[in-house]
Amino acid sequence: MRLHPALLLAALPAPLRAQGAEWIRANYTKHEFEIPMRDGVRLFTAVYAPKDSAKTYPILLRRTPYSVSPYGVDKVPASLGPSEVLAKDGFIFAFQDVRGRYGSGGTFVHARPHRPQKKAGEIDESSDTHDTIEWLLHNVPGHNGRVGMWGISYPGFYAAMGMIDAHPALKAVSPQAPVCDWFVGDDWRHNGALFLAHTFGFMASFERSGARPPQQDPPSIDFQASDGYRFFLQLGPLGNAKARWFGESAPYWDELLAHPDYDEFWKARDTRPHLKDIRPAVLTVGGWFDAEDLFGTLATYRAVEGQSPECDNRIVMGPWHHGGWARADGDSLGDVRFGAKTAVDYREKLEAPFFLRHLKEKDDPGLAEATMFETGTNRWRRFDAWPPEGSRIAFHLRAGGALSVDPPRDEGFDEFPSDPGRPVPYLGQVGFGMARDYMVGDQRFAATRPDVLVYETEPLAEDLAVAGPVEVRLFVSTTGTDADWVVKLIGVYPWDFPNPDPNPKGIQMGGFQQLVRGEPFRGRYRNGFDRPEAFKPGEIDEIAFTMPDVSHSFRRGHRVMVQVQSSWFPLVDRNPQTFVDIARAKESDFVRASHRVFRGPARPSSVSLVRVGG
Repeated sequence: MRLHPALLLAALPAPLRAQGAEWIRANYTKHEFEIPMRDGVRLFTAVYAPKDSAKTYPILLRRTPYSVSPYGVDKVPASLGPSEVLAKDGFIFAFQDVRGRYGSGGTFVHARPHRPQKKAGEIDESSDTHDTIEWLLHNVPGHNGRVGMWGISYPGFYAAMGMIDAHPALKAVSPQAPVCDWFVGDDWRHNGALFLAHTFGFMASFERSGARPPQQDPPSIDFQASDGYRFFLQLGPLGNAKARWFGESAPYWDELLAHPDYDEFWKARDTRPHLKDIRPAVLTVGGWFDAEDLFGTLATYRAVEGQSPECDNRIVMGPWHHGGWARADGDSLGDVRFGAKTAVDYREKLEAPFFLRHLKEKDDPGLAEATMFETGTNRWRRFDAWPPEGSRIAFHLRAGGALSVDPPRDEGFDEFPSDPGRPVPYLGQVGFGMARDYMVGDQRFAATRPDVLVYETEPLAEDLAVAGPVEVRLFVSTTGTDADWVVKLIGVYPWDFPNPDPNPKGIQMGGFQQLVRGEPFRGRYRNGFDRPEAFKPGEIDEIAFTMPDVSHSFRRGHRVMVQVQSSWFPLVDRNPQTFVDIARAKESDFVRASHRVFRGPARPSSVSLVRVGG
């Protein structure tokens, strides 16, 4: 099995392959410290200081559970981060193993909850960050008294935690794809549904790593499979995973399954309530096609914006997969092209100027409140607020597979079967883990299945630019007692759309059905994530939820499509369609069901977007 993307990111902390270890040795001196925290635990920290001691430099700190390797003062990585611009401009880079991981003492806790009112000696990630900065300021010479933080994914969570009750010297923080809420929308669960393939990949690697003292991690579990659809079907109910694959090596898997609903375990790990009165400048960064932490990026920005009105708070979103802004050029994803090296532009024109402004007091780059890449037109747009003002436009599901802004006049419904033994795949080709480009994938393979409802507009007479959250409203019934509802917003290319040039893979873009946004919703949570409730067979219920924001232009001549289905496998675990604890479901609990989606004046099922000008 390939290494989990988060661990790949840890191994390549920045996209600076042009630096090289020799350049770093020539320009930086490495030191290793064990920094004491207020409870006596020591955290391993590697510091790289510029050799030119005639100047003073700000400190850039990254805290991570993925290792600050290589260990040893004579060993250096191939790059320092977060960008080549900053490494060459000169910073003191500090990298820290969080407590309980690799070189650091203490006990590791996943997404350690924040403690707003700490007693003497109590700790959280905010206090560990504060104590680290205080120690660095007193023990590392040559700094200018200013500190910045950044991190992507799990390190993005630590960056966000570090800006709570921040040390006065912490002036600029960039949480990038930060973990925010692991039940509602990040990583493991989306609207209560388990992201099965992704969770398996993480458990196979992370839970086997982190040895102290630092040493070679054992290899990730090799599932010896290339066809994830078949592998996970043969796995059967979730309860089989531990005995067959994880054994005692994945305690977090047990925690995940022990908390199927939005209980205090998950609520305590929601970062949003604590992102208030933030003092450092904040630049939250993410990708529109981040399969892991798109939710956390948008939610973190909104929480700071709403609870810290005095904060210099900004957001950047580009057409990237998870961490793609740091590891790639950003000119394409899957079969979709973006017309420019968007990630290079971001690193040079947005990220670096942000840190240089706040940590070296260089010229104000005039960053917008929200700098968003609009797919479809493939252009950067600047907004004074996010989401921007606009008019909400609802696309109604209508008879005959039509999709229209005109509300339906007649009551009706569309019915489709759902068989847990033959779930709808999330990919049109064979693959094992969570494909990093599935969020722009061609959906033509799904549109032909009888267990997928398809609704489509006529070709658009003019461009339709939309920005902000996608609101879903469905009126449904089922013959079972539980069901998932997967909704996909799709842009359909015209038949004469030109193929890319060059086209080595022989891609046929005419009629391409590009996924723009898609999300599952576990129906038992329709009245609250902490209030699971069975469906009554045949009784009509309303399912309403919000999909993560988009910034997209459906071009003239293209069509808007909505697909509705009840499985998305193995991206999402199978719902047995019987109201049971899915983690403990038996084979006999998995039953076929028939689902209905209603449409009409009294039950106007729809997907609505915010239309913006420009």
